[in-house]
Amino acid sequence: MSATGWIRERFAGPTPGTAPGATGTWPRTALSLPFIGMALVVVLDYFTDAAVTVEPALTAVPALAAVVSRRTWYPLAIGACTEAAAFAMAVYNDVLSESVHSATVFAIVLVAAIGWVSATLRLRQERLLADAQLVAAIARRVLLRPVPDRVGTVRAAVHYAAAAAHARIGGDLYEVVNTRHGVRAVVGDVRGKGLGAVETAAAVLGAFREAAHQEAALDKVAGWLADSLDRALHENDHPGVDEEFVTLVLIGVRPDGTAEIVNCGHPAPLLLRDGEAVRPLELAETVPPLGVLDPADVRPPVHRVPLCPGDRVLLFTDGVIEARDRAGAFYPLAERFPRHVDGGGPVDVLRRLHEDVVRHVGRQLGDDAAMLLLQYDPPPVADRPDTTATAAAVQAPADPGGPPAPPAPRTPAVPHVPQQNGHLSRQ
Repeated sequence: MSATGWIRERFAGPTPGTAPGATGTWPRTALSLPFIGMALVVVLDYFTDAAVTVEPALTAVPALAAVVSRRTWYPLAIGACTEAAAFAMAVYNDVLSESVHSATVFAIVLVAAIGWVSATLRLRQERLLADAQLVAAIARRVLLRPVPDRVGTVRAAVHYAAAAAHARIGGDLYEVVNTRHGVRAVVGDVRGKGLGAVETAAAVLGAFREAAHQEAALDKVAGWLADSLDRALHENDHPGVDEEFVTLVLIGVRPDGTAEIVNCGHPAPLLLRDGEAVRPLELAETVPPLGVLDPADVRPPVHRVPLCPGDRVLLFTDGVIEARDRAGAFYPLAERFPRHVDGGGPVDVLRRLHEDVVRHVGRQLGDDAAMLLLQYDPPPVADRPDTTATAAAVQAPADPGGPPAPPAPRTPAVPHVPQQNGHLSRQ
C-alpha cells in the first residue's frame, strides 16, 4: 500500500468520490450496453439485403465499452468479442476476402486500443484527483477545524462549500472558540482564490485562535488580527500585498448573554428571535476590511446586543447572498432564513439553507460560500455551579438573634524558647 493510501485509510477514511476501478457514475447494468449494441448490429445485418453489409458499424462497440467502464481491460475484451462477431458476419455475407471486412477488422483493433489507452489515462487522472482531494481534506481539517455542536453557552454549526468542484478549501474562513471571556467566533472572506488566499486565511485564523483567549476586548482582537495579517503579508513577500485584504465579522457571546459584534467590511449577521422578523445586526459605524488601513488605525466600534434563549445569529460570506439564479436575481437570505429553522438543530438548518441556495442558483456555486449559525442555548440554572450562595455564606455576618457560630479552630501556639548568645538556655 502506498503512503497516500495508508493516510487515506487511517486519517481521512474513504476517499470522497468514486473509487478507482469502479464503474463510475454508470450503473453496473451499463456494462451490458456494448453487448446490446453488438447484438443489434448482428440482427440488423441478418435482416438486411445481402448486397449491403453493416459490419463497419461494429467499430463503435469498443468505443462504447471505453465510455461505460473504467476498467482498463474491458475495451480490449469487448474488442475481441467484436472481432469474433465481425468474422462471423463476414463468413455469413461471403465478404471475408473483401476490403470492407479487412478495414472493419483493422478499425476494431484500433478503436479497442484507443479505448484501453483512454481508460488507463482516465484511471490515472482519477487517482491523482483522489490524492489531491485527500491533501485538500487534510489541509482543511488543519486550517478549518470542525465546529463542535456545543461551545459554551451556544449551539453551533458551520457549512462550507468551495467554489471549485474538487477543491475543498478556498478563501473563506471561520472559527468558534470558548474562552474565559465567553464564546467567540469569526467568519471572513479573503480577497482572491488559490494558494495565496489559503495562506492569508491561515494567518488570520492562527492570530484569532490566540487573540480570542488573550484579549478581553473584542476590538483589541480585531487590531491583533490586522497586525498579524500585515506582518504575514510583508514577511512572506506575498504577491499583490498592496491589494490584499480580508473582510470579517467578529462576535462574542459573554457569559451574561450579551453579544458583542465587530464588523470589518463584512456583510452584517442576521439575528432571528422567536416571534420577530429577521434583523440585520448592522453597525452605525464600520471599518474597512483588514489590510486596507494601517494596523495602528484599526479601531472598530463594538456593537452590543442582549440575547434571549433560543436566539439564532447567522454569520455568512458574500458567496451566499451574491448567488444568482439564471435571471440574475440574488439569493434573498434574510427572507429565506426563517423558513428553514423549524425542526432540527443548527446543522439541519444550515443543510436546508444550502440546499435552498443550490436550488436558487441551479448550478455549481460561483464563489466560496460559508455559513456559521450560533444558537444561544445556556444550560438550565440547576445545572450551573451555585457559586453565589457559597460566596454569600462565607461573607455574610452571623445573625445576632440566632445561635452563636462555632468558634474557629485555633492553631496551638508554639512555645517560645529563649536564646542566649545563639545557645539554648537551660532551666
